[in-house]
Amino acid sequence: MAQLIIQVAGRAGRGSKTGQVLIQTRHPDHPLLTSLLDQGYTAFSHQSLEERRQADLPPFSFQALLRAEAAKLEIPERFMQQAAALARRLCPGEVTILGPAPAPMPKRAGRYRYQLLLQASHRLPLHRLLDQLIPQLERLPEQRRVRWSVDIDPVDLY
Repeated sequence: MAQLIIQVAGRAGRGSKTGQVLIQTRHPDHPLLTSLLDQGYTAFSHQSLEERRQADLPPFSFQALLRAEAAKLEIPERFMQQAAALARRLCPGEVTILGPAPAPMPKRAGRYRYQLLLQASHRLPLHRLLDQLIPQLERLPEQRRVRWSVDIDPVDLY
């Protein structure tokens, strides 16, 4: 959000012409937005990083996102339930397993989407879990009916 606002504001007005940037939002009093507008990008970035530290989100933790999709809803849902059960059985306790849950955009291009988020404070336990989990996922009978992937350090959860 901040990068987009900064980029648009930088393009507003050229040469001797002054520009104006209008921001439409449902949350005009959001602390991060007001920080950006009132105090600039540096203050925004410090506040944003502090929120991420308190919530134990990257870059203060490490994530892997398992995604699955299929033409019928019950197929990726069942696959992700099996994946979650396997992960919980293999998990050393150092990895948090969130889900499974429908993706934020649960249906795209006629396909139903589910996901499972794995998060750890250190990279090593997460990768150890994935090293054990992926071969077992490949052996699940359901995996042939679903398109699935693993995204290490996902940029977004869509």
